[in-house]
Amino acid sequence: MKPIIEISGLEKIYNPTKVAVHALRGIDLTINEGEFSAIVGPSGSGKSTLLNLIGGLDSPSAGKIKIDGTDISNLSENELIEFRLRKIGFVFQAYNLIPVLTAKENVEFIMLLQNSSKQAREERAMNLLKAVGLHAEVDRRPVEMSGGQQQRVAVARALASKPAFVLADEPTANLDSASAENLLDIMEQLNRDEKITFLFSTHDARVVKRARRVVTLEDGLISTDISNAK
Repeated sequence: MKPIIEISGLEKIYNPTKVAVHALRGIDLTINEGEFSAIVGPSGSGKSTLLNLIGGLDSPSAGKIKIDGTDISNLSENELIEFRLRKIGFVFQAYNLIPVLTAKENVEFIMLLQNSSKQAREERAMNLLKAVGLHAEVDRRPVEMSGGQQQRVAVARALASKPAFVLADEPTANLDSASAENLLDIMEQLNRDEKITFLFSTHDARVVKRARRVVTLEDGLISTDISNAK
């Protein structure tokens, strides 16, 4: 299988000149194309730090992160912005939709930044919103949608750029049980049918149950890494 994420010797230290906090203490991890994996662990174990580093939203104190063969630590800030735009899809706990835009416009926005044509943007946005069950809500703004619907828009937006993989940070945390299960159904189907790679950071047992690989962090280290073929 093709590696999408390759991490070696990854460390993250906060306040290195004062009271140092070692968030990550030397992580080695490879995520392959098509995986549906979850990173779990107690609060403070380093889950969100690891996802932020993989997503290029923060810089490591030591170690390397390769995304689809590119060492992102060697990229300039502008190169990293462009790389994230084209290679990484993000699904955030807080949705992070643009309030004044409709569902379709939110999904189209990242393609607009990529200079895609109007026709290509509209066609892909409509197809993605249909895939997540929101073809009837394309003209609604976030305030007019439920939390579950907003999170499905966020999934569609994450896929709009045709990324190498999708990072999902606590994507079900603000959802009721029915909405969470529905969202997981959609992401699992996208993973199986379109081979889209998903990497979750989660406390949610429902996500862990669906994951086919579960990596547990404790005190900034990987304590277990268990694959469960389903």
